[in-house]
Amino acid sequence: MDGLEQKFLQFSWKLHPDNFVNTDEREREISLQRSSRLNDAYRVLRDPVARVEYLLELEGMRKEGEHKQQAPPELLEEVFELNESLDELREAKSAGANLDTLAAKLRAAEKNFGEKLHEVDAEMKTAAQQWDAALDANASESDREAILQRLNELLNRRSYIRNLVAGVEKELQGATC
Repeated sequence: MDGLEQKFLQFSWKLHPDNFVNTDEREREISLQRSSRLNDAYRVLRDPVARVEYLLELEGMRKEGEHKQQAPPELLEEVFELNESLDELREAKSAGANLDTLAAKLRAAEKNFGEKLHEVDAEMKTAAQQWDAALDANASESDREAILQRLNELLNRRSYIRNLVAGVEKELQGATC
């Protein structure tokens, strides 16, 4: 059992509403609220992406609903080709043409971008570990700022790639292969 889970279980037991059945209404309500917040916090801290989003929000680097949707420069050519293939598939769908070849091409692209998503996730995990280490070492403000910038870039890249994959999945629905 990791430290986070152990702490969660300790607090969860301490704040559990069953421990407050013999108290007044106000105490029971406070227990429910605290227990709910604890569960929410645990879910965020367990999910690496949600944890990074929350960290960046806390540090004032990411506001709710504010996400940059720019193609990462190293993916521009692949994104351009993907968009062309998506357009071809849409045209073929509307023309009633055979979609097998186009669908296979898009499934390959979807797999490729899925792999890139895993790579970004691994990079984000490493950067999050660097953040934790920087805090433990009481690193300089500029070092922490650099890590936060990197986390923000990775989160933006992840969001972009995830949206590409979702777009391909949506277009492939109904296409037979």
